[in-house]
Amino acid sequence: MGFDPHEPQQQRMLAAAMKSAQVNVGELWLKYFSLGGEVGEYEVEAYLQGLLSLPVLQRDLLAMAANELINKFPQGHAPYSDELGPDGDSRRKEPGSGTQQRPESED
Repeated sequence: MGFDPHEPQQQRMLAAAMKSAQVNVGELWLKYFSLGGEVGEYEVEAYLQGLLSLPVLQRDLLAMAANELINKFPQGHAPYSDELGPDGDSRRKEPGSGTQQRPESED
C-alpha cells in the first residue's frame, strides 16, 4: 500500500463492511463514481483486495459511497481516514467485533 499507515486498515474495514452488507464492487464503484470518484472499477476492485494504493480523498469517497449503500445495515461501516486513531486503531469497531452502533442519520 502507500505511505499512509492507516490505509491497510481502512481498506480491510471497507472490504469487511461491503462483504457484511453483500454489496458488490460494481455497485460500490457506481455510487463512488456518482460522488466524483476518479478511479475505475478495476482499480477499486484491486484496492479492495489490497493490491493498489489510493489517495486519501479517493479512499474517503469510497467510504462515503459504501456508507450510503449500507446505511440500512448498522453492523457495517467503512471508516473515513480521520476516523482512524494515531496508533492505527479505529475509533469505531470493525464489523462483527462489538456492539457499538453507528449514529442515527438525519433522514
